[in-house]
Amino acid sequence: MPLKSFEIVRILLLSSIAFLFAFAWAPLLVQLLKKWKMGKSIRTIADAPVFAKLHAKKQGTPTMGGLLIWGTVLFLAVVFSLIAPYVSADSMLGHLNFLSRSETLLPLGVLVASALVGLVDDYFNVKGIGPKGGGLRMRHRIIVYTVIAAVGAWWFRTKLDWDFFHVPFLGDFHIGMWYVPFFILVIVATAFSVNETDGLDGLAGGTLMTSFAAYAIIAFSQGRYDLAVFCGVILGALLAFLWFNIHPAAFFMGDTGAMSLGITLGVVAMLTNTAFVLPIIGLVFVLESLSVIVQLSWKKIFHRKLLKSSPFHHHLEAIDWPEPQIVMRLWVVSMVSAALGVAVVLLDALK
Repeated sequence: MPLKSFEIVRILLLSSIAFLFAFAWAPLLVQLLKKWKMGKSIRTIADAPVFAKLHAKKQGTPTMGGLLIWGTVLFLAVVFSLIAPYVSADSMLGHLNFLSRSETLLPLGVLVASALVGLVDDYFNVKGIGPKGGGLRMRHRIIVYTVIAAVGAWWFRTKLDWDFFHVPFLGDFHIGMWYVPFFILVIVATAFSVNETDGLDGLAGGTLMTSFAAYAIIAFSQGRYDLAVFCGVILGALLAFLWFNIHPAAFFMGDTGAMSLGITLGVVAMLTNTAFVLPIIGLVFVLESLSVIVQLSWKKIFHRKLLKSSPFHHHLEAIDWPEPQIVMRLWVVSMVSAALGVAVVLLDALK
């Protein structure tokens, strides 16, 4: 079998395994979250009147559902890497190992590290620990995720010897030590943009799904097959998560899912040197984050709201768009923008 055909089979097989495994243990996770009373706390009317009115019925829905995604990815990565030395390198079982130092060790590491931080934040939110019972303070979250991003930047500079970024159709630009703050900015901005999007049943999961699908194609086109498989495994786990998260959601992703997957998406973009295409692929994340920035700026300057609520999906709710309609239409936007982003990368490679 030709190499590329074999790698396509490998991606599809591992994506399917991830879906089936995550789908199998999702009901157990839901039951455990309910048993441990890990229900989401909805902000009060005093803090967010529009949001509280729209989402009061979701009070108590289990959070931390992101465990299903990153737990599945971590489990499969560890299991297949442990099995690999004991089976023939030419066997299919031997080829299921997708953990490699140059391609997937870093994204897996930041996925797990940021997921654990998000897990603590979710726990604080559920238990009412922190300012107004809302978990970690924003500045503390920014500091923690910046530290994680800084570790990733250090890895790129010292282990991979990268100090440049690529602009489609213009080429590579070496920026020396400025690469470190650039890397941190991309990672932290992506993480918080994805987190802003996680507000409706299935919204973050579906838009992340299209983004990781796009990066699986991009990584494959660059010959980064382990990274393509890694994206495929996340995609498979996300599909299983969506089965239970589609309206009405059995559980929510939580920061343990949204922040970790956002950071990982940013790292994958840096590994494929496509940071300048990431805003196209993740257009919905950009729009959601911009809506929050614009809303805050507008209130500060004009002392009134521009949108009924922010992020943008809550504004659409407030003007009476049904939740499933908002989610599905933003999924469509994410599919088109992801396809456009992939097209830009592939056209750039052909020039």
